[in-house]
Amino acid sequence: MPKVALLNQAGSQVGEIELNDSVFGIEPNNNVMFEAVVAQRASLRQGTHKTKIRSEVAGGGRKPWRQKGTGRARQGSIRSPQWRGGGTVFGPVPRSYSYKLPKKVRRLAIKSALSSKVLAEDILVLENLAFDTPKTKEFASVLQGLAVNTKALIVTEALNENVALSARNIPGITVVPAEGINVLDVLNHDKLIITKAAVEKVEEVLA
Repeated sequence: MPKVALLNQAGSQVGEIELNDSVFGIEPNNNVMFEAVVAQRASLRQGTHKTKIRSEVAGGGRKPWRQKGTGRARQGSIRSPQWRGGGTVFGPVPRSYSYKLPKKVRRLAIKSALSSKVLAEDILVLENLAFDTPKTKEFASVLQGLAVNTKALIVTEALNENVALSARNIPGITVVPAEGINVLDVLNHDKLIITKAAVEKVEEVLA
């Protein structure tokens, strides 16, 4: 089982914690992580794009000239696609881009992402993370004590409002509860900072 240092909020080591081998110690599957990221980014697309088709463009109700005898090509409407200002053929319409991966694939992807952080030594486990009141200055001092000056994902056991409010003004810092941990966030941040209680909750679900 992989062992990592257990730190307090000041950044001092207070012990060690053994991580579950089946969650934090597997060989990362890059293909599965790629599929999970693509699927997650696809679900984030709004899909509100729209162009007007021939029947939706204003005007063009009358045949511009008679069918025969003018020497010109036959036309039924000045809003046909070949006309300037006409409708668009096969243009985009509002739709959802989201799709779901199989459950086993999603679980393997998040395990691979967590294991990759352990292998790269980019995971920090905190004994606890709590503030009496929302204070950005206090959160910044915690990061300084942990020597974190890059993008970091903070994972707490449950949604902690004081922690979330303290971190939201610091660029590159994202706070999520253990149940909201996902592949895109884990891979998109350089460091993973997770509380001991959150580790236990993640292991309980994924092990």
